[in-house]
Amino acid sequence: MKTLIQTLTIALFTASTAISSAQSIRDTVKKEPVNTTTAEKKSEWYQKISLRGYVQARYNRLLETNGQVRNEQGDRSIGSNGGLFLRRVRVILSGQVHKKVYFYIQPDFASSASSDNLHFGQLRDAYFDLGIDNDNEFRFRVGQSKVPFGFENMQSSQNRLPLDRNDGLNSALSNERDLGVFFYWAPKETRELFATLVSSGLKGSGDYGVFAFGAFNGQTANKPEANNTPHIVSRLTYPVKIGKKQIIEPGIQAYSGKYVVTSLTTGVVSKTKNEFKDQRVAATFVLYPQPFGIQAEYNWGTGPEFVSNGANGKGQIAQRHLEGGYVTASYLTKAGNQILIPFTRYHYYDGGKKHEIDARSYNVRELELGLEWQPHKNFELVTEYTLTKRKFEDAAKPINWQKGNLLRIQAQLNF
Repeated sequence: MKTLIQTLTIALFTASTAISSAQSIRDTVKKEPVNTTTAEKKSEWYQKISLRGYVQARYNRLLETNGQVRNEQGDRSIGSNGGLFLRRVRVILSGQVHKKVYFYIQPDFASSASSDNLHFGQLRDAYFDLGIDNDNEFRFRVGQSKVPFGFENMQSSQNRLPLDRNDGLNSALSNERDLGVFFYWAPKETRELFATLVSSGLKGSGDYGVFAFGAFNGQTANKPEANNTPHIVSRLTYPVKIGKKQIIEPGIQAYSGKYVVTSLTTGVVSKTKNEFKDQRVAATFVLYPQPFGIQAEYNWGTGPEFVSNGANGKGQIAQRHLEGGYVTASYLTKAGNQILIPFTRYHYYDGGKKHEIDARSYNVRELELGLEWQPHKNFELVTEYTLTKRKFEDAAKPINWQKGNLLRIQAQLNF
């Protein structure tokens, strides 16, 4: 027993000494500053860059009733001889390399150099944002980017429900982009809401500010300026929460400039220097799908348009009124982790398309019935039945009305 007591006494004394020493070391550590240089390694600029993208593969020939229906600005695989088609192959590099500097570069590897040469790389976006304040509520965007005109034009094709953009507003800007300098303003909370409307699957347009104002060349993306007159654009849009769940977003936008028609058939009459007024104004209303959604836009304006009764028989390009828009209705429903979104869209356009040969004249009436299925975030499948009636006329085809129906399928990979 005596030996046991002595052993316990020694053990307690040893433990007490160890605890005292540990407390002393802890107090010393508290008093001495931590070497943050070794504790926290500063991140390099290349560690702030993200890589993402998407691929869209399509087939448009199912239940086709007229192979002469075409969509030059949209999906060029529609119609006779169209087969399996890569509509988009996008790779996006972006990053906040400084708290006030953000960059974005997006090439597309499914561009068409001609009707029989596909899958060429072409630049879509190459710009940087320069923030003015610490929260980047005020910022300037410099480079080639989307021109802030319209909601569906701003909406990424990765998120949009219908397979192609509507002719009415998309006819304003080929590929929706141009070289320019744009000023954007939005409160921090609204910028966060813009991001949430995309990331949550509600088909938002992205963050292009509550207010936008800027100047751009006006000849559309990947084309040089053709006169000394820049286009001016402005946009005002604001998402508003209604009740606990619903969100609406009304908006207005307009641009003005002078466009030079650079693709003409020999013998077609045009104005001096082929320069025409290019002006539009548009209104937007969006009810985000929770679960029922509506997206509607309409624009009016003036621009160049082919007229088939020209003085010399070849036709002429004249300054003409244009207008058009669309209404899309959708219903978002979930089955476990899967998402189903049935939708329908009607769109209409009457006017010229300045960037096509002879400022081709269009009259479009089109109804689409579709369904988007997302089994998980990395894959989407869209089926869309289209009923269309299109007039698209130029010097080669001065009388050209086409009517037809077709079933379209798109498989999309997101990464």
